[in-house]
Amino acid sequence: MKESKMVDPLPVDAAERAAFDDIRTMVSACIQCGTCTGSCPNSLEMDLTPRKMWRLVIVGRLFDVMASKTFILCSDCYTCTLRCPRGLPLTSAMEMLKGIAFARREAIHRNPRLFYEQFMQTVRRHGRIHEMAFMTRYFTALRNPLAPMRFAHLGLKLLGKGKLRPAGGKAVDTPLAALFDKVTAMEQAARVPHGKESHP
Repeated sequence: MKESKMVDPLPVDAAERAAFDDIRTMVSACIQCGTCTGSCPNSLEMDLTPRKMWRLVIVGRLFDVMASKTFILCSDCYTCTLRCPRGLPLTSAMEMLKGIAFARREAIHRNPRLFYEQFMQTVRRHGRIHEMAFMTRYFTALRNPLAPMRFAHLGLKLLGKGKLRPAGGKAVDTPLAALFDKVTAMEQAARVPHGKESHP
């Protein structure tokens, strides 16, 4: 079997390996029945079927998993989780793989990572998804002047249906920065081992 090559591979640090091992534990009871693949609405667009990807996870091939776009294309519909005969938390495992990939900041996942980051920053600033602000932030982050052209047809279609309002509409912004900061602080506190206190 030909080994897949990692695009712009980064070293695996202890935290990434620990996170990957957690995912391996979550799916270790997989019986390779293929129910996840047969249930996934996006499986035809994936370079690896979910069943194959879980096999790679179980045998510990982190580089091969990270080289795949399978987990990036997961739409969090939870169908695989609901139908898995072993009751495995497959959707949660997919999300954890996304977290590892985005933290590694590899070139192959650059666009999805920027999409997610700018989406969350827009919600943080406006308290909702402000479409025009989000698209502006995303296209700017891509640093590709031709990128907006790929979405021009869709943008015009949404404008025609009244789904996009250049001025942002009448909704009032309710910034969520304080909430985001609080959640970040809680997550950092949860990482501190029990019985130990963090010191400045």
